[in-house]
Amino acid sequence: MDFTYLFEPYEALLNRADKAFQRIAHEYPDCISCKRGCSDCCHAVFGLFLVEALFLKYDFDQLERKEREKAVMRADKADDDLKLVEKRLRAFENDPMMTSYALAKERIRCPLLNDNNDCVLYPYRPITCRVYGIPVAFQGKARVCGRSQFKKGKGYPAFDLDGVYRELHAMSRQLLENAGKKDLKQASLLISVSKAIRTPTEGFI
Repeated sequence: MDFTYLFEPYEALLNRADKAFQRIAHEYPDCISCKRGCSDCCHAVFGLFLVEALFLKYDFDQLERKEREKAVMRADKADDDLKLVEKRLRAFENDPMMTSYALAKERIRCPLLNDNNDCVLYPYRPITCRVYGIPVAFQGKARVCGRSQFKKGKGYPAFDLDGVYRELHAMSRQLLENAGKKDLKQASLLISVSKAIRTPTEGFI
């Protein structure tokens, strides 16, 4: 599967996220709590759009074999934990707001987080990870890391995560269309990091 034509637009999104983080960190240095060794974002539950999963898998495959094997073992544990979370969330299946709230409280270790509390794919991490420590606009609301020092009720610039997600969805849809797929529902489905690193590239579509 050739998806190299998406390298440039995808990297442009990554650069936009990095620049937004740098800008807000420069303007509000006392509010940013991100530092090496802090792995709060590495335990947040989130999913990847198809195009993100493909790029993550591409870079994951460049790691040394032993590093990959350790990550896959951690992925097994993450999947078991996710099954328990899904079981608990069934209580809110008819209440999307409560489901979103409850999910935000869940903590599952990302399989890319090694025993030294470092991300083994840090330079290639998804956009969600890159903007975790700054205010973001998500599902129409401003959200921020609970460990940050941004004050509730005070106005701060927020990164438009909703807008970026729309672009990632569009790129995923384009990928499916170019692959000749008629059913484009997969563009809206989110893929766990565990599944992304264990799925062969050709298995995504």
